[in-house]
Amino acid sequence: MAAPPARPEPLLFLATLALGLQGPLATQYLWERLGAERGYGPNNGSRRAGCGNSGNGSTDGLRQEVEALVSHWNLYINLGGFFVGLFSVTLFGPWSDSVGRRPALILPAVGMALQAAIYLLVMYLQLHVAYFLLGRILGGLMGDYNLILASCFAYVADTTDKRTRTFRVAILEACLGIAGMVASIGGGQWRKAQGYINPFWLVFASSLAAALYATFCLRESVKEQKPARLFTLSHYKAVYRLYTAPEQLSNRRKLALYSLAFFLLVTVHFGTKDLFVLYELGSPLCWAADLIGYGSAASYLAYLSSLGGLRLLQLCLEDTWVAEIGLISNISGLVVISLATTTALMFTGYGILFLSMAATPVIRAKLSKLVSKKEQGALFASVACVEGLCSLVATGVFNSLYPASLHFMRGFPFLFGAVILLIPAAIIGWIEIWDSDHDYSHFPDDSSLPQTAGQQLGN
Repeated sequence: MAAPPARPEPLLFLATLALGLQGPLATQYLWERLGAERGYGPNNGSRRAGCGNSGNGSTDGLRQEVEALVSHWNLYINLGGFFVGLFSVTLFGPWSDSVGRRPALILPAVGMALQAAIYLLVMYLQLHVAYFLLGRILGGLMGDYNLILASCFAYVADTTDKRTRTFRVAILEACLGIAGMVASIGGGQWRKAQGYINPFWLVFASSLAAALYATFCLRESVKEQKPARLFTLSHYKAVYRLYTAPEQLSNRRKLALYSLAFFLLVTVHFGTKDLFVLYELGSPLCWAADLIGYGSAASYLAYLSSLGGLRLLQLCLEDTWVAEIGLISNISGLVVISLATTTALMFTGYGILFLSMAATPVIRAKLSKLVSKKEQGALFASVACVEGLCSLVATGVFNSLYPASLHFMRGFPFLFGAVILLIPAAIIGWIEIWDSDHDYSHFPDDSSLPQTAGQQLGN
């Protein structure tokens, strides 16, 4: 009896650990580097004044200028990664349906290691922060983190049946939370003690370890491998056919609707997550690196609590209604965070988000069940493209909305995100109701049932 394939969870954990360390550290590095260039920072006391109760207008204006500048650089970096990753993910994803998942896991992990190496050079040599964009583009050329996500979820779809798939997908997403929590707590304390460079060495090491695990430990999950050309339009056509093939029209319609719901949900998730650090750095919260680490850990804890909640709720509810409860948790938490002016209220908002990640594994599993085994790579490549588009829209909308709303409500982007989440809640509920009505309509009425011999004699 053949040994079961090694699980992809360790690889996803390592890649997410690298990403979870890199995101907040890079944002804080940009904050201090760009703030120091404009005379705003802890060394000259302006940071202290800006977070105090003095209400100094010039300091507040300087702080808002630095916040806006950091927000814009995050936008440029994410834009560069999106446009490159859009083409590479849709190339590598369908290609993995033929040649296997391992190549599509090794390449992006190596790309993440290269990106971390470039970030380290920027910090060591004090290069212009535009080199962050170069590192992001190089990582995007090799598929970036989105390809790792797509390939891991396709790997799980290859090795599970429809009954167990939702929970296995949720376990993968829980790995995101565990790695993110470790990265947030460790990264915040490490950054406070030793600065940026040493934690970034762990980013590089984790990415490299993920590549080595995919190379030497992970067994192939695609049973019928066959050689296939990489640079061909057929891979892009495979993604296109998912949504346009005439067979099973109702499935294709649900595929599009679930993808729209997923797009809106992940856009809000990415957009608000990008702003948490800036929101916590600014007045009136004025959090230090350790509190930022605890806050990020609290947000990642939602992955674990959502996994437990999903498992319990599945005992008495359909997956759809579990997703709806998760969306209610997400909406409520964002509303509280949008009004947070104290540390206690901010952590209360994080606590209300405890089921906020229950909706995404349900949607991923439902998407996977709508296509065949041979289309899983193409499907999750398209989902990765949706996630890349989410990153683009999230950074474009939320990172532009944040500086524009600073003068009237600093938490407005979180309130905006809560309102947007009402749309996927409506879509998911409508599909479930439509499916129930459709199934009910298949029951024949009494007049259409064949008559028994006794009924025929009575007539």
